[in-house]
Amino acid sequence: MEQFLIVAAAHFLALLSPGPDFFLVARTSANAGWRVASGACLGIALANGLFIVAAFAGVSILHEGSTLFVTLQLAGCAYLLYIGGLFLRHAGHSSLAPTDSGLAQPARGWLHSLVQGFVSGILNPKNALFYASLASMVAATSSAWKIAYGAWMFTVVGAWDLLVAMAIGNRRVLRRFARALPWLECASGAMLMLLASVVLMHLAWG
Repeated sequence: MEQFLIVAAAHFLALLSPGPDFFLVARTSANAGWRVASGACLGIALANGLFIVAAFAGVSILHEGSTLFVTLQLAGCAYLLYIGGLFLRHAGHSSLAPTDSGLAQPARGWLHSLVQGFVSGILNPKNALFYASLASMVAATSSAWKIAYGAWMFTVVGAWDLLVAMAIGNRRVLRRFARALPWLECASGAMLMLLASVVLMHLAWG
């Protein structure tokens, strides 16, 4: 139980640090409402679930330095550069008019959000390494405990992102968020591009 609490705490603390998944959920919720953003939450959770299963199953192709791992890192860096550029380009130009959360959202919007969330999660360069690191901590535990770890992490990722979406989707929170959005978009865009640059330099010199 002590090990579970340590691993669960490490996982949750990592979720608290804003990354591309967080900004995707926040931006989608601000523009389309939390119901549409819930699609992104599910997509991100599914992507994390794939990494969890692969890491906990001991899939060697996801080990650091493997071809697939490097390919995912390069694809993730390209994605971060693209998203970071979009944030910088459109900073201060987003329309954040509150949506009526009681109205049904178009299914296409939700499905599009789901795909975006999955792509963001699967191309997030820190996910594979992060879950591989956590898996190494519990390598000696039983299969039942590994399933418990995986289920917990999948649930927490989805629940946390949904909480973020609902908070940003709240009109009162949205008004405050809208005032800070131009600065947040600039800062997050620069941060995401810096992260991609650091990973690329590590790959080039590693």
